[in-house]
Amino acid sequence: MDVERRLPGVAVSLARNIDLLRRLPKVDGLRFADFGRSADAPGPLQEVADFGDNPGNLRMFAFAPAQLQMPRALVVVLHGCGQTAAAYDLGAGWSTLARHYGFALLMPEQQRVNNGNTCFNWFNPEDTARDSGEARSIREMIAHMVKTHRIDPRRVFITGLSAGGGMTSVMLATYPEVFAAGAVIAGLPYGIASNLREALDGMFHSPARPARELGDLVRNASDYRGPWPKMSVWHGSADRTVNPGNANEIVKQWLDLHDLPDVPMAETNVDGYPRQAWWNKDGETLVESYAITDMAHGTPLGLADNDQRYGVEGAFLIEAGISSSYHIAKFFGLTGWIPDAAKKKAEAKPGAPKPALTPAPHLARSIRDAVAEPPAEPKREDARGFDLGQIITRALTAAGLMK
Repeated sequence: MDVERRLPGVAVSLARNIDLLRRLPKVDGLRFADFGRSADAPGPLQEVADFGDNPGNLRMFAFAPAQLQMPRALVVVLHGCGQTAAAYDLGAGWSTLARHYGFALLMPEQQRVNNGNTCFNWFNPEDTARDSGEARSIREMIAHMVKTHRIDPRRVFITGLSAGGGMTSVMLATYPEVFAAGAVIAGLPYGIASNLREALDGMFHSPARPARELGDLVRNASDYRGPWPKMSVWHGSADRTVNPGNANEIVKQWLDLHDLPDVPMAETNVDGYPRQAWWNKDGETLVESYAITDMAHGTPLGLADNDQRYGVEGAFLIEAGISSSYHIAKFFGLTGWIPDAAKKKAEAKPGAPKPALTPAPHLARSIRDAVAEPPAEPKREDARGFDLGQIITRALTAAGLMK
């Protein structure tokens, strides 16, 4: 598998994240090292015990703020390996966004009895097929939220990090009629792995596949034939846990489904990072992709367009100067609603800054160029000595491939 050649970068990335888990101080009473204590952790998430069929044996956590925008929307957020719903919510800031912009939040949580590292089983055939395993459990949770909080079924969205990103691809493929849009952070395309060998190959090497083949993997996952959900893809170019080439493969998969050309329709620079976009004949963006240059494996954090900061830096939650959670919520169409009427009025004043992006192709590097380059050293990581066996184990467990 040629894993050894990748071990130095893997070691640095994993070691830093593990060290962060140990050293981070308490934030609002929760330590990131306490990833296994979501039920007792402070925060707005509440566990729902009886939500329906649960063949995947997952836990359900949810939050619905007092004020919900109309029509009501729901965002499903899937954590990464080694995390819980509460810890990832604190780190990525989704409940703060939900309260600010008035949408409901669903955060499924993996259990150690299913996966020793609390990774969603994104490559296990029993968990990645429609009406089966973890995919079915998450679908049941969504149905419960839609009914309980009177969510508009046309406004259901999903996002996830790493193994949660892989499971996001699973949900979008197996239940495409449920979602208006999705966002995958440091994840993988649907259907590329059904066993450990294929999962390792996809994670470390990301072999290129024809776009039609990738699209057919999704088309064969259900009887649905469109219109397909919109897709936002995020990946650090220095990710040594999940090969950044996976971002290209996800984009290819969804461009094929939407019958869009390979060449981006626009290249812009957002907070210093290249963004590529494709839209339909009505001008609606259907696929977008961000390459977070020089960033390792994790969710990028930073100041949002509204000068707010969503989330807290921690393991696999990386300060990068761009708020992925905010931009994903914006891509979902959720950031236009603010309950403070005075603030709305102030923002409407002539001369007020507008968040719309100005195309600037000359400022942006191609995402394909960024991921094709030799990986740069990940931001803020220091090399240290490590046990080789532990390095291999950590590389596999971080991707949910080993218990």
